[in-house]
Amino acid sequence: MHTPQPNNPLHGLTLEQIVEQLVDHYGWNKLAQRVNINCFKSDPSVKSSLKFLRRTPWARAEVEALYLATFAKDRH
Repeated sequence: MHTPQPNNPLHGLTLEQIVEQLVDHYGWNKLAQRVNINCFKSDPSVKSSLKFLRRTPWARAEVEALYLATFAKDRH
């Protein structure tokens, strides 16, 4: 069962949606400048980024924080 999470602004979003929205907003180059990880710099793709982010909690946290800083105000 899904429990409502009113205090979690990322609730209902997949990591793939987060990455795609950030890429659409910033582009790969600017995204790599904001979150310094190789999967955004060297031959970037959503698929390779998801694989890395799912295995690397600190990088995922940075990407989620950037998403919130960029889009959280738009979701209310």
